Amino acid sequence: MSLQVGDTFPSLTLTVMGENGPEKVTTDSLVQGKKVVLFAVPGAFTPGCSNTHLPGFVVHADEIKAKGVDHIICTSVNDAFVMGAWGKAQNADEIIMLADGLGELANAVGLVQDLSAAGLGLRSQRYAMILQDGKIELLNIDVKGVDKTSAETLLAAL
Repeated sequence: MSLQVGDTFPSLTLTVMGENGPEKVTTDSLVQGKKVVLFAVPGAFTPGCSNTHLPGFVVHADEIKAKGVDHIICTSVNDAFVMGAWGKAQNADEIIMLADGLGELANAVGLVQDLSAAGLGLRSQRYAMILQDGKIELLNIDVKGVDKTSAETLLAAL
């Protein structure tokens, strides 16, 4: 069962790509005392994620932050090297590219999907959240497409 609105976001240590390589970061440091938009994708460099999902957040980052959002976070079950390269390729300078290399976050929020049949293994489902001080205020999950988890949908909800 996935987390629900009102639940506390999981406390984990994950990685981001820093200037000198992968750097550890705690989810608490990213969400406690802050307003955050977080979205998860099944995989970096995949068609829907690269052509539609992440680009929407890149285009609307300034508008989202103008609504009082401290961080926009994109997470995927990929390593920090892949997430860093994907962020650079997508000009996602305003977005924290949070690597969930072992799927710990996907498991902790209860939104894992098994894409082994496609050779991708366990991945995150596509979801988006609005967090306030570490509490989930909104949780949208897309089974197909990105309608419920798009930047435009989250922007309208802020």
